[in-house]
Amino acid sequence: MPNTPRYGAIVKEALYDNNVVFGQMLALCPTLAVTSTATNGLGMGLATTFVLGLSNAAVALLRNFITPEVRIPAYVLIIATLVTVVDMAMNAWLHDLYQVLGLFIPLIVVNCAVLGRAETFASRNPVLPSVVDGLATGAGFAVALMLVGGVREVLGSGTLFANASSLLGPAFSFLEVTVVADYGGFLLFVLPPGGFLVVGFLLAAKRVLDRRLERLRVAKAAAAAAEAA
Repeated sequence: MPNTPRYGAIVKEALYDNNVVFGQMLALCPTLAVTSTATNGLGMGLATTFVLGLSNAAVALLRNFITPEVRIPAYVLIIATLVTVVDMAMNAWLHDLYQVLGLFIPLIVVNCAVLGRAETFASRNPVLPSVVDGLATGAGFAVALMLVGGVREVLGSGTLFANASSLLGPAFSFLEVTVVADYGGFLLFVLPPGGFLVVGFLLAAKRVLDRRLERLRVAKAAAAAAEAA
């Protein structure tokens, strides 16, 4: 059995270093399609996080019983079952959000990040680390969706988390913010091309930040080595 990674390292990698969208460049279809608002991104992110956490837990529990020859079909069956539960639950209790997200809820089944975490982590680690990994990966995905959706929504309509109370429930009404009053809107960012632009600029910003952090780390290491010498 491989050494179980520390929980802090798992969370840091999932949220930033190896983020589903900005690190692995996965799940770009829902990232571009459902992020016209931050509310849509949050709803999709929460649904995916639920599936990731439970699928990782199920795979970790069954990893000693699933033979290597059938592991991929078994993982897909587990994920598809959980996605069906999420799809039916959202249709029953969050119907407005269900209508907005539409086909992209059942398409969580083919999200490479979900199957990827089951194969690379949950199938090789105990239940608790696997659950942490699934929830952290889902949280990283949700943050990416909200970030893309938030930028598009602010630039496109001057609001943030619009209709959160109606789509997610009254408890989320505190998220609704009017950033710019009497704003005519920039239609480009509400449309699909705006999604490509925002994702591209955010990826570029992360690359620049990563390089600066790496240079800072190297400088600190060099300074520490000089002091030790």
